[in-house]
Amino acid sequence: MRLHHYLFILSGFLFSGCGAYYNQPTGVQKAVLGEGTPATSLLKNLPKPKEQVVVGVYKFRDQTGQYKPQDNGSSFSTAVTQGATSILIKALEDSKWFIPIERENIGNLLQERNLIRATRQEYIKNPNPNEPQLTPLLYAGVLLEGGIVSYDSNIITGGFGARYFGAGASVKYRQDRVTIYLRMISTSNGKILKSVYISKTILSQAIDESLFRYVNFKRLLEVETGYTTNEPVHMAVTEAIEKAVESLIIEGIKDNIWEPDAPKLEVDNLLKAYSEETKTADVTALYGRRLEDRRGSFGIEISGGATLMDGDYESALLRPFGRGALKFRVSPGFTVSASTNVVNLANENLLDVGYITYDLNLEYFLLPRDRLTPIFYAGGGYGTNKKFENTHGKFQYGLGLEYMASDKIGIKLFAEQNVNFSDNVDYIKAGTRDDYYYKFGFGLTYYFTKKKK
Repeated sequence: MRLHHYLFILSGFLFSGCGAYYNQPTGVQKAVLGEGTPATSLLKNLPKPKEQVVVGVYKFRDQTGQYKPQDNGSSFSTAVTQGATSILIKALEDSKWFIPIERENIGNLLQERNLIRATRQEYIKNPNPNEPQLTPLLYAGVLLEGGIVSYDSNIITGGFGARYFGAGASVKYRQDRVTIYLRMISTSNGKILKSVYISKTILSQAIDESLFRYVNFKRLLEVETGYTTNEPVHMAVTEAIEKAVESLIIEGIKDNIWEPDAPKLEVDNLLKAYSEETKTADVTALYGRRLEDRRGSFGIEISGGATLMDGDYESALLRPFGRGALKFRVSPGFTVSASTNVVNLANENLLDVGYITYDLNLEYFLLPRDRLTPIFYAGGGYGTNKKFENTHGKFQYGLGLEYMASDKIGIKLFAEQNVNFSDNVDYIKAGTRDDYYYKFGFGLTYYFTKKKK
């Protein structure tokens, strides 16, 4: 390879590394106001209350007890912030629904008030009996308790990389997750009025590129570039807490614990949006999987593909086949399928015949409430040639994947083996083994009835 080729590759690395260069801190930065999260604007845009609620927060603790993971063990730094109480108080203040009062360091407040009283008594020579005393402290109508209950590291890890003749690149990612619980307690009777549960994922990504090549005798070219982004854990905790406060407010409106100062239409739209979000959360599993009963009770499948003969002749050829099937779901995971198949079987210069088969299968959907699920099926059938002369019974089994492109359309890929109880499928009897053939296909299934909620 000539020198200008290496210069071209080097320029590509330089351009691709511009993102890493322009994102690095190249100078001293001044202090700025703290960034908001997507939940901050939603919290501030909630309708205002008719009357604010005095709330006390003694401690919103890190209950995980975890330390930051490292490659060689753990450090003495905690995995999540220890200042979650301050974050919660800021979120309560931003919502305009609550009047937070000092309870985390109540001892400092009481001591300062005692100092004020002692100073007044000691240094005021002619006390005025009509002079107002210190105003009484506010007491909380409700208390907020809870904490950060979980920090899970590396719930998803992965990446991709390629290298060719010393030039390569790779992408890596990692996802963590933080979970909080927040509950509201009435100070009048100790009743837990509401409890909410919020989780937030934390994403880390790394991209790097490298080139290691001898460009000439005793001349080595080595280039590296890349960058890493880590979502701040503090921002993730802040967003989770703000989302918890928002949910607490809406749940309180829904159960008439308090009343908003807003038009009924605005409140109804807010409750409707929250109800839809709750329904989505109820059917969403870990890793963002939406668990819904998507498939209807009845369906029609049309599929096609290729067959491959495995009989007494050599040099089998791929030939087309078609299938039409009726399906009935007997349970969320099991479906009975009755199908008619038109199959062609061929070997090079020796065999080219057609069969009609009638199959009855029991299909098992491994993940029936996921959009994408593996399928395993097995059953029996009956086959005959077009003149109904060469007939045989058979057993078939296969596996595949089905993806729900919509609530009624399923796209299916499958592979199947047909074990025939006859050695005359290829019109020759040789040996003791019966004739087999394979199917590889693609199909569409239309589900008639509406999905079950």
